[in-house]
Amino acid sequence: MLEKNYAGFRLEIKDPYIALITFDQPGRLNGMTGPMKRDLVEVMLQLQFDESARVVVITGEGRGFCAGDDVGGGYMSDEEWQRAQSAKINRSRTDGLGSYGSLRTLSQAVNRAIRDLDKITIAAINGVAIQSGLSLALACDFRVAARTARLGSATLRFGYLPDEGGHHLLVRHIGVAKTLDFLMRKRIVDAAQALELGLVHEVVEPEELMPHAMKLADEFARGPQVAMRLLKRAIYSAADLTFDQAGDDIATKTGISDHHPDTKEGLRAFREKRPPRFNGD
Repeated sequence: MLEKNYAGFRLEIKDPYIALITFDQPGRLNGMTGPMKRDLVEVMLQLQFDESARVVVITGEGRGFCAGDDVGGGYMSDEEWQRAQSAKINRSRTDGLGSYGSLRTLSQAVNRAIRDLDKITIAAINGVAIQSGLSLALACDFRVAARTARLGSATLRFGYLPDEGGHHLLVRHIGVAKTLDFLMRKRIVDAAQALELGLVHEVVEPEELMPHAMKLADEFARGPQVAMRLLKRAIYSAADLTFDQAGDDIATKTGISDHHPDTKEGLRAFREKRPPRFNGD
């Protein structure tokens, strides 16, 4: 059963078909730990195959969405591993090679797992989203921020790099020039500035954040799931393809979606002037 408490977050299935992930360590601004990252990767894998969830919403408790990696002692502590659903890892290397391996297989794996999920993901950014917290939000398909939220990377303030893949996600969302300015000048911006930069889609009042995010999730959950998941993959692929390659890719996917029962229902609903009932609902 997916609904349970994990290391640093809990998962609930909300009707209809919405998985709600809530980071629940507000005392440390929901900073990420190694076990938390492993549990997140595993949960994303499970959600890919669990049709009780069609949309995933990610948010945090307290003042933080996620304030980056928890470097204050909880990152790889024995106590934290005991909370994790995944087994403890005995790290044999703590040098540069060990850092390389842990980044590729743990920190970057979280964002890769979110990006690879076929289902729509929504980040409901309730508070500070810094470093890996910002990258996680950028890995989601949609981002809604409370007006009081603050977003940034600011890794250079400590001499660190955005090693969880944040630089790539920033370039995708705001371009090279703005990414250089954002990272090199260690910017942390408020929600209004984040909207202007293109880091978030919408900004709402704090009390409206979750109702708005859940309403958006409900809209997606009621949509034609096969076509939506194919379209999501086609859009992300198009960023790396030529026009002809992207055209061939979506034509192949259309060979599936055009002959799915949802298209027949969509046309029937249009003729009958009523809302469609996709997915056999």
